[in-house]
Amino acid sequence: MGETVRYTYRLRPGATAEAALLAEWGRCRWLWNEAVHQQRSGCRPTFGRLSKLLTEARAGSSWLRAGSQVVQQQTLRTYALALQHSFRVKGRGWPRPKRRKDTLPSLEYTTRGFSIRDHRLRLPGGVTIPVVWSRELPSDPTSVRVYQDTLGHWYASFVVRRDTASAPEARGAIGVDWGVTTTATTTDPAYDLPYLGHRKRCAAELAKLQRRTARRRRAKGVKPSNGYLRAKRQAAKVAKKAARQNTHDARIWAKKVVDNHAIIAVEDFTPKFLTKSRMARKVADATIGAAKRELVERGRRAGRKVVLVPPAYTTMTCSQCGTRAKGRLGLGVRVFRCDTCGHTACRDRNAARTILATAERGRAGADDVRHAITSFREGGRVRSEPEIPRLPAMGKR
Repeated sequence: MGETVRYTYRLRPGATAEAALLAEWGRCRWLWNEAVHQQRSGCRPTFGRLSKLLTEARAGSSWLRAGSQVVQQQTLRTYALALQHSFRVKGRGWPRPKRRKDTLPSLEYTTRGFSIRDHRLRLPGGVTIPVVWSRELPSDPTSVRVYQDTLGHWYASFVVRRDTASAPEARGAIGVDWGVTTTATTTDPAYDLPYLGHRKRCAAELAKLQRRTARRRRAKGVKPSNGYLRAKRQAAKVAKKAARQNTHDARIWAKKVVDNHAIIAVEDFTPKFLTKSRMARKVADATIGAAKRELVERGRRAGRKVVLVPPAYTTMTCSQCGTRAKGRLGLGVRVFRCDTCGHTACRDRNAARTILATAERGRAGADDVRHAITSFREGGRVRSEPEIPRLPAMGKR
């Protein structure tokens, strides 16, 4: 049984090819902003209406006709999906306009809009780009996304189908509790993910480069100098290196956990509120959300039992007798002591064991996801929300 995955490769476009990509991105960005304008004017732009808008716009503009119709249709399809998702998910904002200085180029091509010949990526308009083939594609790609990162590097992300790799047999179970001092505390200390602090180590260098960038910034409307662009690129390079180090560490840790455990109980923790506290910088450096996504996704692909446990009362509950403490534990209290049975343990370790015990009692898991549509009325209109089965919060069963 196969699975759909993305294979990403570095591109080496020349000056002509890069100018063509940026011009194509300018057309797609204009279409996206026009769709946002249609939505804000009171008209809900479905993909059918957006297709008619594209046909009329291309008929009256030679500038749009110079671009690829495939990538322009994909841009409008992406907008329609984003708008539909905003209706389904409660509290999600509407799609916003894409400003040139804030949004990086991203182009989506289907099989009708690209091909691979002589180990090169061929796009509409005679654009040919060399690809750095770091590994072979497992099958013919069905689509490709060409995008640029903050360093100005171009990449091609192919959607392909590959055979599912068999995961090693495992019988153990593990509970994962998220934190700041230690990014992931588990029931087994050998599988803890420590706080590595990659961004903290480069904070001084990054601040120095950002001050240099600010000094070289020119007035609005004046072409930036080469020194400003060089300093901006150096700052982006330092920040990108730290982000890649965090991603690499999360992948290595998640693979180690998934390969050795059949049941993985994960705290369903969303650290949004911590970003508004004094720990915001350290929380961003810990990348709890990225580590959690990597662990859940790897566990799902490997066929493990991944259980999402609500974080409510996990810190206050004794993992030995199940008794809940009467008062909340402050962040300064790092040792949990049970008044009933006298059990003493590390605060986060006790929470991880409580999460595992809760998961073993319940059976709802992330690998049993069924997109059950739950309708609810909000603001005078009926919306739908895809609901992921999760264990109920402790005390609310």
